[in-house]
Amino acid sequence: MSRVSRAQAEENRAGVVAAAAQLFRERGVQSVSVADLMKSVGMTHGGFYKQFASKDALVTEAADQAFTDRDAYLAGLDEGHATRAEARRAMVEEYLSREHRDEPGTGCPSAGFAGDMAQAAYDGNVSSQEVYAHGVRRFADWMAEDGDDGLVATCTLVGAILLARATSSTEMSDKILQAALKSVAGAQV
Repeated sequence: MSRVSRAQAEENRAGVVAAAAQLFRERGVQSVSVADLMKSVGMTHGGFYKQFASKDALVTEAADQAFTDRDAYLAGLDEGHATRAEARRAMVEEYLSREHRDEPGTGCPSAGFAGDMAQAAYDGNVSSQEVYAHGVRRFADWMAEDGDDGLVATCTLVGAILLARATSSTEMSDKILQAALKSVAGAQV
């Protein structure tokens, strides 16, 4: 069996992290097996442990990558709008949309990893929680306006999208999204 180059190994690792970030947000960490994850990127289960010390280590790295990607998205909004208020409005409208509700794998990691990070406390995966807390703080900082710390808006957005996803087959889901939009738009945007 031939060995892959260092560049190919790094590319493979990045692909596993990206796939994990998406699948973990879509299905939850416990619902994604190492075998399923590796199969999704065309690799074998055995290759996982050559790249990662454990699934917990991958969770930490995947969450970090998801928040880094989210930071790039927010920076792009800033660049694409004349003011932070305009960028914030665009983000809030996207965040509280049916599309974001229905596509958690590419959505906000604050919502996508929330349940798993609560479980991480019981499992002793403190590094994942630290990465998650830092990512949530960066999101709140981006949402901050006029001296507030952005936590109320962040909590409203994340809570609303979680509730909307949990009720997605009912009319309550759209009502939740609209109520949160009214709340955040009235207070922040």
